[in-house]
Amino acid sequence: MQTNITTHQAADDQRNDTIKIYVNGKIVPRAQAVVSVYDSGFMLGDGVWEGLRLYNGVWAFLDDHMDRLFEAAKAIDLDIGMDRAGVIAALEATRKANDMTTDVHVRLMVTRGVKVKPFQHPSLSRTGPTIVIICEHSKPSLPRPIRLATVPHVRGLPMTQDPKLNSHSKLNCILACIAAEKAGADEALMLDINGFVNTTNACNFFIVKKGVVWTSTGDYCMNGITRQKVIDLCRANGIECLERNYSLVDTYSADEAFLTGTFGAQTPVSEIDGRKIGETELGPVTKRIRALYAALIAAETA
Repeated sequence: MQTNITTHQAADDQRNDTIKIYVNGKIVPRAQAVVSVYDSGFMLGDGVWEGLRLYNGVWAFLDDHMDRLFEAAKAIDLDIGMDRAGVIAALEATRKANDMTTDVHVRLMVTRGVKVKPFQHPSLSRTGPTIVIICEHSKPSLPRPIRLATVPHVRGLPMTQDPKLNSHSKLNCILACIAAEKAGADEALMLDINGFVNTTNACNFFIVKKGVVWTSTGDYCMNGITRQKVIDLCRANGIECLERNYSLVDTYSADEAFLTGTFGAQTPVSEIDGRKIGETELGPVTKRIRALYAALIAAETA
């Protein structure tokens, strides 16, 4: 039986044992990077975050990530406490403190801050926000393509927990991942509220049928930056790309399938619900998209 892997699989790097982490304006050793047990993020998952990658000393698609961060913060009425330039300066300070240049993944987290009492109401968060930036040496290292299993957990309606938000509240996705692992897969394929194929618990999802790239409408999935870059690259390079509703029946007969995300870029999928997808580990369309995306990264970070 194959051992489970994740879409964020990376080789161990001992340098991460001694990284320095940004916590509320201070850059401290990893062992000293702590937040209060009264923090809104710890208690309630009340916060938003961004994942970024560093290539050749440059943050890829930095403006897109800052747009998404500040839009999410506004949506949940969270004052980040600094402007875009301040957040970018904090990112750069953390990078420089760790002497990092490339193959670096960053988790930038903002919560509503420390509460005066351990209850839900946001007015109880009176010392905040809490801002943490973790930079790790991290290079994708997948031993094989990802295996997915469809799970009963869905990405929700905008009036409950909008799936477009990169929120700290990820329990529904964690439960989906657990269900997939119990089914013998690596990660979960999640449907939308209408039963159409949507996303995975961690990444956006694409299939390829007869040379045409399909992905969901985007109504119920994370507004992935890599997802949008792939859609744009396809349309700019003569690859037909459809944002549409489609079912598991369509998915099982796909010629190729892949995931997109800031960490793994384009991650191939070899199996869905026990059905083999494609004839090779990396199909021709996925391979071409990977090359186009690598060229885009090179231009963006030149």
